[in-house]
Amino acid sequence: MWIDTHCHLAGAEYDADRDAVFQRGREAGVEAFIVIGAGDGLEKNAFALKVADQHPDAFAVVGIHPHDASKVDDAGAYLDKLKDWTRHEKVVAIGEIGLDYHYDHSPRDVQQKRFREQLALAKELDLPVSIHSREAWIDTVRIVKEFLPLKKGGVFHCFGGTLAEAKEVVDLGFYISISGIVTFKKSQNLAEVVAQMPLDCLLIETDAPFLAPVPNRGKRNEPAFVALVGEKIAEIRNLPKEEIAAKTSENAKKLFL
Repeated sequence: MWIDTHCHLAGAEYDADRDAVFQRGREAGVEAFIVIGAGDGLEKNAFALKVADQHPDAFAVVGIHPHDASKVDDAGAYLDKLKDWTRHEKVVAIGEIGLDYHYDHSPRDVQQKRFREQLALAKELDLPVSIHSREAWIDTVRIVKEFLPLKKGGVFHCFGGTLAEAKEVVDLGFYISISGIVTFKKSQNLAEVVAQMPLDCLLIETDAPFLAPVPNRGKRNEPAFVALVGEKIAEIRNLPKEEIAAKTSENAKKLFL
């Protein structure tokens, strides 16, 4: 059984067939779905909670994505809203939060401010964090270190860094989450990370609807495809896929459930 630790099933991409997507995931062996609320501002979080309420095997993560950092103001009202949502029994983490210097949809100083605010909230509430970092490694790690120790830790989702960076993540007390990128031909660095890092620090995800794994690359991603990610990890490690499923699911439960 697999756990998809990062999927955007509250997105409009699934409005036409969301229930069927969940069912296909279950049929593929997915036992839990971690649904990300961050994205398109603040209110997508509320819909993620609704989705989690409708499915007993779904859980929600709430936060402000770095792309949307400038869509909320400095008055702190958004933090009050997030804090209210975390009281919901299905909320298991704050995220995805972090920095994105590739697109710079929000100014970098604003991204950093929101990142710090949400890390502080997670620390206050003893919740894990799901971190997004793209072309912002040094600043991401520097800011995370400001808030250590984080009792519940967290995960660097959709990890795509080097082996040295992966070791740095683990030294911070965080997990590394592997997505469908590991199935792409030009993913040698990620394959090395998967081969070298202890299974104790690995999670798996789809990041659906993005980054569908081979042979579905270019299509809308969905949690049923998380098994393909796990099978690729098993191939790289020369281990039975059942062992990868069991260990990554155990890790996911320790972090989120």
